[in-house]
Amino acid sequence: MAHVTPHSLFTEFDINLFKAGKHYRLYEKFGAHLVTVDGVKGTYFAVWAPSAKSVSVIGDFNYWLEGEHQLNVRWDSSGIWEGFIPKVEKGAIYKYKIHSHHNNIKTEKADPYARRSEHPPKTASIVWDDTYKWKDAKWMKKRKEHNALDAPYSVYELHLGSWKKHVEENRFLSYHELADDLVNYVKDMNFTHVELMPVMEFPYDPSWGYQVTGYFAPSSRFGYPEEFKYLIDKLHQNDIGIILDWVPSHFPEDAHGLGFFDGSHLYEHPDPRKGYHQDWKSLIFNYGRNEVKSFLISNAIFWMDQYHADGLRVDAVASMLFLDYSREDGQWEPNMFGGRENLEAISFLRELNVEIYQSFPDVQTIAEESTAFSGVSRPVFLGGLGFGMKWMMGWMHDTLEYFKKDPVYRQYHQNDITFSLAYAFTENFMLPLSHDEVVYGKNSILGRMPGDEWQRFANLRLLYGYMFTHPGAKLLFMGGEFGQYNEWDFKGSLDWNLLEFEPHHNLQTYFKALNTFYKETPALFEKQFSHEGFEWINYDDHENCVISYIRKGQDPENDVVVVCNLTPSIREDYGIGLPRKGKLKEVFNSDDKKYGGSAVHNKRAITIKKQPWNSKDYSAKITLPPLAVTIFKILP
Repeated sequence: MAHVTPHSLFTEFDINLFKAGKHYRLYEKFGAHLVTVDGVKGTYFAVWAPSAKSVSVIGDFNYWLEGEHQLNVRWDSSGIWEGFIPKVEKGAIYKYKIHSHHNNIKTEKADPYARRSEHPPKTASIVWDDTYKWKDAKWMKKRKEHNALDAPYSVYELHLGSWKKHVEENRFLSYHELADDLVNYVKDMNFTHVELMPVMEFPYDPSWGYQVTGYFAPSSRFGYPEEFKYLIDKLHQNDIGIILDWVPSHFPEDAHGLGFFDGSHLYEHPDPRKGYHQDWKSLIFNYGRNEVKSFLISNAIFWMDQYHADGLRVDAVASMLFLDYSREDGQWEPNMFGGRENLEAISFLRELNVEIYQSFPDVQTIAEESTAFSGVSRPVFLGGLGFGMKWMMGWMHDTLEYFKKDPVYRQYHQNDITFSLAYAFTENFMLPLSHDEVVYGKNSILGRMPGDEWQRFANLRLLYGYMFTHPGAKLLFMGGEFGQYNEWDFKGSLDWNLLEFEPHHNLQTYFKALNTFYKETPALFEKQFSHEGFEWINYDDHENCVISYIRKGQDPENDVVVVCNLTPSIREDYGIGLPRKGKLKEVFNSDDKKYGGSAVHNKRAITIKKQPWNSKDYSAKITLPPLAVTIFKILP
């Protein structure tokens, strides 16, 4: 049997960068790489295990015997073990057997940098490379326009395992099948982006992918790595961007994962007050350790570089920012200044965003951050964290609380629906109706709506219309677009059979039209993160439960007037103040009959009169459909 041959992909410069926490392309060096050494083909292996006394590669090529292929430790105190094993080919299955200096502990670990993993419940790594030829050059060249902060941003969030299943064979759709079904559907529905819940390899289906063990491997549940690239390629060829959920906040304790990797707290913080999540029973990265910082930033860069991702949605940022997150007094220790902020995590997030935007200026990072931490989406040079956007959790909570109330009580809660505008421009906000809002007994979005069936669907159309005319980018979890009635179940599939029923089909038609209108209306996105893009007409008409506002773009001729009637009463001759004279023309109405509405319209253009109203110099009288959003343009 061939022995390990000394070989290295690391230069002295690589090692210095790694030790300093500044090497952001570690995937080019660590892991398993198919190479030729002295005319012999085989695989080079490299792993970081500074507390090891020996590291062996075990696999199907050596009958899983420890010591048959023992790696060599580098002389430079980097803690890197490496070597070339002749004749180990693509597809070989392997792990690292690590014998630690700490109490002679032995661990058997998957490769942290593996490009492919076995299908769970199996846990080994697979030697892999691919020669996929990308065909998305047109998208990559112009994606800066699609991902810009002044571009329409309507995101379809989905869980690949439960979006749709192959019913006859009771299995997941493959990446290849999704490249047809999913891409065609998203394109038909006019979303601008998809966001995938974590696709990095994970062992436990009920974690939905948020407990990652294979940070550099797309999940084998759906196919090979190159097949995932094919799915992304197809999205790009159809002008659809892709955002990946990314989880640098914690990782599971599974025996084959990163935890206690070389018999020591290598990737996780050694202090359980900083290194263990009580809520999720998982481990927290040691953000102050340079090599760990390089691992994480390299991983973020990897998905942009190797998989052409257009953005990362960073999970559970709040848990990273605060030392006392979900901890009682005595369970956390203040930072060096006596505060609750995790200074090492904050430094890491800033460094992460600086590197991503420096290397890929045409992508976006999006923070799932639920607190009032200041400057999440502000540049690092201004003291911010450097994200492109932040989820607007307050808007989501207040809006859903408001809409679940019977309309007869809404007049007492007007502030719930208007308060978000008090802070809407403190960050670059994305409005999320995400997977978190349709699980654990919260009900589906449709299931939250009050009233009879007609009112529930009308309320939902109104909610979506309000969402799409509110400043900020948009995100909707799969199923919401056609009124999924049951809560989301990761084990099953969306209830596509509901589309056989008219109310659900009509809602899907509505959402498609709403996406189209949003994408074709510059006033709804050109200044979506600026106070210049929004002006109230009336926010305090609580007696009628009506709110009205103007959305503005670069050209005033494109401005739109939005009026939301939040009750089932039709209101005729309703006065609204306007900024200039002309005619008011209805251009979008959620009460349209083809959407399942009652077909109450403003059929003719309405003359705007020189009559002050709502602190404006001009006004007009309009008809408000029940439980509907009506959108107008001011014509000359």
